[in-house]
Amino acid sequence: MSLLEIKDLYVNVEEKEILKGIDLKINKGEVHVIMGPNGSGKSTTANAILNNPAYKKIKGSILFDGADITNLKTDEIARKGIFMSFQLPEEIPGITVSNFLRFAKNKITGKPIKIFEFKNELKKHMEELGIKPEYSERYLNVGFSGGEKKKNEILQLLTLNPKLAILDETDSGLDVDSVNIVSKGIEMFKNKENAILIITHNTKILHALKVDYVHVLVNGKIVKTGTGSLAQEIEETGYKSFK
Repeated sequence: MSLLEIKDLYVNVEEKEILKGIDLKINKGEVHVIMGPNGSGKSTTANAILNNPAYKKIKGSILFDGADITNLKTDEIARKGIFMSFQLPEEIPGITVSNFLRFAKNKITGKPIKIFEFKNELKKHMEELGIKPEYSERYLNVGFSGGEKKKNEILQLLTLNPKLAILDETDSGLDVDSVNIVSKGIEMFKNKENAILIITHNTKILHALKVDYVHVLVNGKIVKTGTGSLAQEIEETGYKSFK
């Protein structure tokens, strides 16, 4: 049984058809990548999985861990074990990184959080990602650089430990060192019981990762699926041959 299965999905944004019949299966232990030029529907796919109300499903279904999540609310989907990082992480004044993560973990697990255990786990992950300890008491993403925001998203991923991680343009705007740290965090998260869906239009974050499948999305349709070598082909020749 697939962890995530998207069947014949059509999605509109403001009456414009963006996705035009997407089919996708992701099993536990797999790393999938959706690549494509700007405006092809990559981020729409991610937002449709989480049922962002700005993205209207016209046809099709989404199954997660055997259950139909097509019309569930976003918070209900998150509690089932789907995490999504954003291209532009929000700044939230008044809420520290530590408090945000503790609250989010409590909501997802539905269990009381053991404070000392949580703080030790958070400290360990911050050290592994090269995040300064004092950042845990700073307001979420406020005053953070682009690279710090993206590393903070990976910190959230490791702390919340979802079944499926959707990483939308996580490498956007990052320098080489930051990309390497983010890739390291993704490798730390990956295991046989979870799965990863990376959405990107370039290949730099993929250099340090073992990718199982690459899907090329053009004009709202997956036009080709291949192994990790397909990403190398795209890096060399671009998307011209897929249009």
